[in-house]
Order: sequence, then structure tokens, then C-alpha cells
Amino acid sequence: MELVTVWFILITVLWIGYLVLEGFDFGVGMLLPLVSRNDKERRVLINTIAPVWDGNEVWLIVAGGATFAAFPEWYATLFSGFYLPLLLILAALIIRGVAFEYRGTIESEKWRRNWDWAIVVGSTVPALLWGVAFANIVAGVPIDADKQFTGTLFTLLNPYGLLGGLTTLLLFAFHGALWLGLRTEGEVRTRSIALGAKLAVPTIVVAGAFALWTQLAHGKGWTWALVVIAAAALVTAGYAALRQNEGLGFGMTSLATAAAVILLFGSLFPNVMPSSTDAAFSLTVDNASSTHYTLVVMTWVAAFMVPVVVLYQSWTYWVFRHRIGVAKIPPGHGLPWNAAKATPQEAAS
Repeated sequence: MELVTVWFILITVLWIGYLVLEGFDFGVGMLLPLVSRNDKERRVLINTIAPVWDGNEVWLIVAGGATFAAFPEWYATLFSGFYLPLLLILAALIIRGVAFEYRGTIESEKWRRNWDWAIVVGSTVPALLWGVAFANIVAGVPIDADKQFTGTLFTLLNPYGLLGGLTTLLLFAFHGALWLGLRTEGEVRTRSIALGAKLAVPTIVVAGAFALWTQLAHGKGWTWALVVIAAAALVTAGYAALRQNEGLGFGMTSLATAAAVILLFGSLFPNVMPSSTDAAFSLTVDNASSTHYTLVVMTWVAAFMVPVVVLYQSWTYWVFRHRIGVAKIPPGHGLPWNAAKATPQEAAS
């Protein structure tokens, strides 16, 4: 297998890691006002992702860095052409991160409420725009002979792109509801799973429509299997939510997200950015890649570093695996997760 193909597959894996992991904490942020009834319950929800959300974003940084190093032409066209939506995503991620840290620093209900809405917005915007971006990458965008994007923001807001955005929005909300069911207890858990069950049908319908459109318009013969896997996983997740089996449900939404990413990247290959202006102007794994020597060096680095990242994150999730409930939230309105005063074992208990 050629190294350009290996790196295309590795970038796909990195996006799977990012969207599966960051997907559920986007979901938690979006569901904050729908599941919680008071400040303690909101702190419970935030505590389920507080130890891991920033680690989840490592996958995004690595995916972006790998794209820059392995496919610089792809990176240049993508980040210049999608500048505004990517800037909005970056701003939303910054606002959300600041909100996590600042919401408990002042003893004021209005202060906390404003930062809570910042978490909601900072989670909703990326959840929507990532779907819009990936749908447009697969469908193709206006690219000229100089590999320059010639469209505008409104070029990206087409029916297929918007359906992709609605798909990721609903999928991440469903994914987040099941994560909350897996990580909380008491009424918060009950409400989360019930909301997940309600989200199942619209998620299945919208995601199913997007997967079929993708397959019929851009897919290959073998990618039909991914459509079937994603559909079966979402139906199983909905059934699991109705039976209050949040563990199975969360596993199935993770599988559906992974299958969706492989469907998109599999439909894209060997292109990395198809041109809707002229197929001859499309960026491919060959004309957008770095030199062979660069890819060799990157492969050796990745062979060492990727397992380290996976092992470290696996350990983090293991340490913070315990359920969280209102009874475990201390009085006052300090930082949602007071890492400065607690050992990992205390914070996880």
C-alpha cells in the first residue's frame, strides 16, 4: 500500500477519534438546558466531560497537523476556502472552553447562566458546521486550475450540506444523551435516557436520508455496507435507549459515527477535495501530498505517538469511569470539576 493511501486512512482514523469522542461532549453541551433543572444538576452534566473534553480536542489538532504535513495542498485549499466556517468553529470551541473554566468563578446566578448558554452555543455551532463542512468536501466545491476555492459561504449552505449539518447535530445530541445516561445517576440519568429515546427517531430519519443521498450520489459499491452498519447501529441504539441500556446505546452511536466518517472518506477517495468546476482541477491523494521522504518520517513518528495518545486517553477514561450524581456535588459554586483540590480518584468518585 502506498504511503499516501496509508496517510489518508490514518487521517480518517483521527477524524473518527475526534468525532466519536468530541461528539458526545458536544451533545452534553447542547442538552445542558434540556436535562438539568438546577445548578447542581448542570454541574453534574459538566462534570461528566470536564476531565476529558480538552483531551478529546487533541484528535482535532492531530488531524489538522497530519493533513498539513501529509497533504499540504489539501490543507491550503480547505482552510482558505472554508475559512469562515472554520473560524466560527474555532471561536465556538474557544468560547466553550472559557465557559467551562469561568462559569463558577463568581457567586452570581446571572453570571453562571450566561456562561451556561455560552456552553450551549459553543457546542451547537461546531456540531452543525462540521457536518456542513464534510458534506461539501465530499460533494465537491468550486476549485479553479490554481487549486483555489472560488465560492463563498453561501456556496456551502446547499441542501446536501445543510442536511449533513443537521445529521451531525442530531447524532451528537443522541450520542451525548446516552453518554449522560452512562455517566450519571438518579433523575439526571433517567431524564437523559428518556431524551435519548426521543432523539432516536429524528436521528435515524435524518441520518438515514443523508447516508442514502451520500451513497447514491457519491458512494462506491463497498460503501453500501457502511450505510447498513450505520442504520443498524442507530436503530439498535434507539431500542437500547427505550430499554434503558445506555451502555449498548452509547456503543452503537459510537459505531454509527465511525461508520458515517468511513462512508464520507471512502466516498471521497482517491480525491481529497473534488472540484465542482472541472474534475481535472480536483485535489487527489497524489497531487496534494507531500514528498515520499516526508511521509516516511511522519509514518515513523505516528507509529510511536498515536499508541501513546490512545493509551493515555484510555487511562484517563478509566480513572474517571464512575457515575456522578447530585449527592456527589459539593456545596457552593466553585469550578465544575475542582482538579486543583482533588486527586483523580477523588474527582472520579
